[in-house]
Amino acid sequence: MNLTQQLQETAKNMANKPAYYFMDQMSTYAELDGAVTKFAAGLEQLGVKKGEHIALLLGNSPHFVISLYGALRLGATVIPINPIYTPDEIGYIIKNGDVKSVVMLDLLLPLAEKIHLALPKVENYIICETPQGKSSDVDITRLSVYPKLKSFSQVVASGSLSYKGPELDHDDVAVILYTSGTTGKPKGAMLTHKNLYSNAKDIGDYLNMSENDRVITTLPMFHVFCLTVALNAPLMNGATIIIDPKFSPKEIFRMVDEYEATVFAGVPTMYNFLLQYAEAYGGNLSSLRLCISGGASMPVALLNGFEKKFNVMISEGYGLSEASPVTCFNPLDRPRKPGSIGTSILNVENKVVDELGEEVPVGEVGELIVRGPNVMKGYYKMPEETAATIRDGWLYTGDMARMDDEGYFYIVDRKKELIIVGGYNVYPREIEEVLYDHPDVVEAAAVGVPDPNQGEAVKCYVVKKNPDLTEAQLLEYCSEHLAKYKNPSTIEFIEELPKNTTGKILRRALKAQVLQNQ
Repeated sequence: MNLTQQLQETAKNMANKPAYYFMDQMSTYAELDGAVTKFAAGLEQLGVKKGEHIALLLGNSPHFVISLYGALRLGATVIPINPIYTPDEIGYIIKNGDVKSVVMLDLLLPLAEKIHLALPKVENYIICETPQGKSSDVDITRLSVYPKLKSFSQVVASGSLSYKGPELDHDDVAVILYTSGTTGKPKGAMLTHKNLYSNAKDIGDYLNMSENDRVITTLPMFHVFCLTVALNAPLMNGATIIIDPKFSPKEIFRMVDEYEATVFAGVPTMYNFLLQYAEAYGGNLSSLRLCISGGASMPVALLNGFEKKFNVMISEGYGLSEASPVTCFNPLDRPRKPGSIGTSILNVENKVVDELGEEVPVGEVGELIVRGPNVMKGYYKMPEETAATIRDGWLYTGDMARMDDEGYFYIVDRKKELIIVGGYNVYPREIEEVLYDHPDVVEAAAVGVPDPNQGEAVKCYVVKKNPDLTEAQLLEYCSEHLAKYKNPSTIEFIEELPKNTTGKILRRALKAQVLQNQ
């Protein structure tokens, strides 16, 4: 069984059950499955073959769901990309990921025009129509990318409901998720049909998801947290997803109330905004049976304040792209422990080990490693990195953790130097490489600093060669080369960066200085 087969089964058994609501419009499971089948058939008519790579540059929408499941039904490999990435970032992933087709919003037509000449292997740009895009003054027939443009609606319309699709092996790569590495270059985690199906099934069972649930899907669908917890798991269990294109506390309260939502999944930043909004304007979440938090550690004070205000439990979990992503969650049938990421979910094993890979005693700190059917196949075209990360069947997360005598895990420290901004992973090296490309920058270092809204923000320390270079100029430069959430919030110019005896820049010393000055 895989995700698209499960969708077909659900559509047979619950044809008229609402699969999703979007912009207050409902689609049944039969309608969703039909659109998925026709999109897969339409892709085949375009010449897309099993095993080819398709990138999705889409926000939360039915387009994303239909494209994802349609491509998987065809046997293609899907590469979701954050649509707010810069052209450089998007171009790198498309090129490194050997993408041959791109499904994208019509609002991104200028992007396609800008990058397509540098991406000769891309044969199709499938454009998803939006109300905002239709009002554009762009004459697409005058664009140089025009011969490669296809209409999403036309691709669906050209497909047949009788399309069956090829046989899929559970070890075939279904999705490649690009996650930034410490080298600054994103790495593509290859997730198989088995990886995605097993994690969606196991987390759905763990959280007691059923056809009676109505799940708020406001986390970005291109992110693995949403992909499994708020998209695949609900659809596997016949639940209804309420698709929110952009997080807004006011809109979340409206949707929960109007649709009597039962499950909300978000990052700590979202919970903070919901709590602040409710305290200022009021808000009711009484229909929710469960809130799910991940992406970053939730401050215990925020967790307690939210639960007291809304009388709903927040279950914190833990995951990473390489594990599809969930490995731990606070259980629903036992006491929840604030500050803990919970216990191992079904069929997944977590343990804490020392530098030799030996399990440490209960309560001691070591590296968290994971084993299970959810662990990735490896990094795309990176065999050495794969071998370093997966050893003897265990995925080494790089996160330091401890386990108590009841099997609850606690993250003690994040991956070295990792900055988490609003639930997104930001690696310092990626930012520093952009800064080093500036002609007036001698040295640079990026660290995470506490931020009341995003959890952490990026602060950079720079040694400059041109005394006239200003912070504003450098911030503007970064905004041209980095996604918004990766941009530094502040840049401080200093005479010299701290280094060890070998000349390595000591980010931890800068971080300690920041914390000391708080």
